[in-house]
Amino acid sequence: MSLFKARDWWSTTLGEKEEFDQGCLCVADVDNSGQDKIIVGSYMGYLRIFHPHPVKPGDDVQAEDLLLEVQLQEPILQVEVGKFVSGTEGLHLAVLHCRKLCVYAVSGTQGNVEHGNQYQIKLMYEHNLQRTACNMTYGPFGGVKGRDLICIQSMDGMLMLFEQESYAFGRFLPGFLLPGPLTYSSRTDSFITVSSCQQVESYKYQVLVFATDAEARQETVQQKLSSGKRLVVDWVLNIGEQALDICIVSFNQAVSSVFVLGERNLFCLKDNGQLRFMKKLDYSPSCFIPYCSVKEGTINTLVGNHSNVLNIYQDVTLKWAAQLPHVPVSVKVANIQNLKGVIVTLSENGHLQCSYLGTDPSFFQAPRVDSKEVNYEEFNAEMKELQKIIREAMKTQDILPQSEKRRDLIVTAEVSPDLDAESKAIDSEVKAEVVPSVTVKVTVQSRVTAQKPNLSVCVQAPLAVTCDQFIFNDFEPDSSETVVLSVFLKGNCPPSELEGNCVVSCSTPTGIPKVAQCKFKLPLRLICFPAQPSKSANHKITIDTNKPPISFLTIFPDFADPSEDDQANVLGFQFLTGSKITLLASKTSRSIPLQEYFELIDRHFELRLNAEKFRELLSERAVQFRAIERRLLTRFKDKTPAPLQHLDTLLEGTFREVIALADAAEKNQANMFQAFTKLKSATHLVIMLISLWQKLNADQIAIMEAAFLPLAEDTQELGWEETVDSAISSLLRTCLSKSSKEQALTLGGQLSMPKDTSRLKKNISLFCDRLAKGGRLSLSTESATQQVAVVPGGCSTIPESDLEERVVVPGSTATFTNHKHAAKQKSKPVRIDCHLPVSAAIQREPRISATELSGNSNCYKFKSQGSYLNHKVCLRMQ
Repeated sequence: MSLFKARDWWSTTLGEKEEFDQGCLCVADVDNSGQDKIIVGSYMGYLRIFHPHPVKPGDDVQAEDLLLEVQLQEPILQVEVGKFVSGTEGLHLAVLHCRKLCVYAVSGTQGNVEHGNQYQIKLMYEHNLQRTACNMTYGPFGGVKGRDLICIQSMDGMLMLFEQESYAFGRFLPGFLLPGPLTYSSRTDSFITVSSCQQVESYKYQVLVFATDAEARQETVQQKLSSGKRLVVDWVLNIGEQALDICIVSFNQAVSSVFVLGERNLFCLKDNGQLRFMKKLDYSPSCFIPYCSVKEGTINTLVGNHSNVLNIYQDVTLKWAAQLPHVPVSVKVANIQNLKGVIVTLSENGHLQCSYLGTDPSFFQAPRVDSKEVNYEEFNAEMKELQKIIREAMKTQDILPQSEKRRDLIVTAEVSPDLDAESKAIDSEVKAEVVPSVTVKVTVQSRVTAQKPNLSVCVQAPLAVTCDQFIFNDFEPDSSETVVLSVFLKGNCPPSELEGNCVVSCSTPTGIPKVAQCKFKLPLRLICFPAQPSKSANHKITIDTNKPPISFLTIFPDFADPSEDDQANVLGFQFLTGSKITLLASKTSRSIPLQEYFELIDRHFELRLNAEKFRELLSERAVQFRAIERRLLTRFKDKTPAPLQHLDTLLEGTFREVIALADAAEKNQANMFQAFTKLKSATHLVIMLISLWQKLNADQIAIMEAAFLPLAEDTQELGWEETVDSAISSLLRTCLSKSSKEQALTLGGQLSMPKDTSRLKKNISLFCDRLAKGGRLSLSTESATQQVAVVPGGCSTIPESDLEERVVVPGSTATFTNHKHAAKQKSKPVRIDCHLPVSAAIQREPRISATELSGNSNCYKFKSQGSYLNHKVCLRMQ
């Protein structure tokens, strides 16, 4: 921020809710009276001409300062003043509309009464444009004397040149994509612009004159291939950024230069395109204008920025900075009322100001305070009271303000217990007679004033809502709003979650943002309905319980009929998408369906591979299609075209292949979405089964969910397989590692799509195996080393006094003394390090058998190769 402010000499606000841009401001002697006037055009079509007079601070602008105000019915893109009418060297006003160029004569009539002079405009001529205009420039093209010609740049890259009342010719710029700033240099008789390639390009007027006429060629040809083939650029300079504006400077005491304002730099070029100097800007500029400097050989430049600051540079040296009351989109230097160097700025919302650079800063002067004696005893008492309050606040250790405790913004969602009597499903892809819907009532409450509250309701695809965005009027304190919407199944596959989320956001009058959210559960009957149980099934999952199973009448009251006793233990479900599920309540053994889970993973990964193949094939066919197009366009361009040689047939065939591949890729994308939804559903089921199997707590379940469900959406760049593989590998080398050597292993840095799913399936199997052997999920690696010494069966070993040669049982860590040392050590116990029950360890070694001693399940005698070992093993239970 600058210490000094731009001193306001005259200012006004134009219209209401009008918009302005760079080309909407012009300063010139438009009525040929010898004094500069300010001409402003707006996107609302209003044309205004001002002749400001100085006013005292606080006074309103006088009515006579506005010379003319006319609405032209069309948006005004740019206004310029020059010698645009033949037969006279007087100045006229050119107004550029989207599809029209109009030239007016502005004149004033001396008033005989106190109302002052009267001004009017007269249309001299107009040109209807065949293309949408972007901007224009003017000058003595070709070195003509006493008149100015106009060049208009269209949105599709055509330069249309007008010799006053008549249209001259049009030329397309080569390699055009988006229009940029355009200006004319009379010194070199060149047009200078900045292309979308971030290059400053210069085109000679004579080259444009003798280039191929744009109107003589077909539009598709001139735009795609042969446009500008014979239009050769004079010079090119790559500036590496987009340009905001271009100005040509040609003063007597300064070298002729081309100034280019970029997004982060200010460039000064010579006439031949060589760089004179460059100034790096530490702000985002909005507009600029070079003007004459008092020092010979230098140029001054005014640069406005988005921080409301106007910077003045002398070449690359910052000389002054002044604060403005707005962000300028256009700046000019004018001579008004015999005052030279008035700075005229215009903002995008119509704040027009004439100012000058002053040296009297606006300092705040504090009011004078009456002096009085200080009562130190009163101050000490107040200080003690404040310290007491601070200590009490510190005791609570509550970092949340009171307003947050009260929850200034509350959102609640209430799901109807019954389905809608008349379904409100819209454009559902489900192939069912009736697609049910359920009503959700969302209530937003605010205890404070809330501005621009916005409510978003989200559900997991393929579920959908009838309306997901709500915008309310401003809330008064202690007010509420209620909206009603319906949720239904839109996609032809079951969802992985029956959960929704409501988020409401707003801001307080002081600008503090407020956000509140809530979640709601959807009923199961939204996606399925009761059906007859089935005895045959493709996949079966059995869950073991240590208590009698709960009656299905309690778990699924919406699906079970209390009058039928058999539904208490068996129940059938029919999904809207076609699949059936049967639940049977009985006490039996567990199973983790990894094989079926792996089949879903393989199916999803196969579709991802197909998507990659379709992308490669589409890229190849697109390259082939463009190559055939280029050859055809080259044939069509020639004055004596050669035979097509079946290129048109090849083009049509390639086009059909591209369409077929695109349709196949779109179908594969839909199948991949359904496969990912099924994979997420199965993952939820596997997480639940593992948590029941290993009796995991909430924190451990959260770790599993973070590892197996890391993505809300699946993409080719970051897919489910590589993400889950990386997460599980991290768990295996940290909390589930067997040794410190595994913890020292490092994973690859960048995730990429794997070649197959073998590594992922191996890691998932290893993950379940580590959990089965006593591993526990934790975010710290300290517990991993401790888990190696913990015996899942609950046994610890009796220490032995000396080491012996032992036999290792494969598949376990149980060890037994070798037989040849038995005679020497009859009374010493054998050390057992067992990670499995003893009976299970013995079963893995057929050469050793164990006999329980004295009815004690902790003492065994072992037999090896027909003879008994004279040792017994004692296991102390933890």
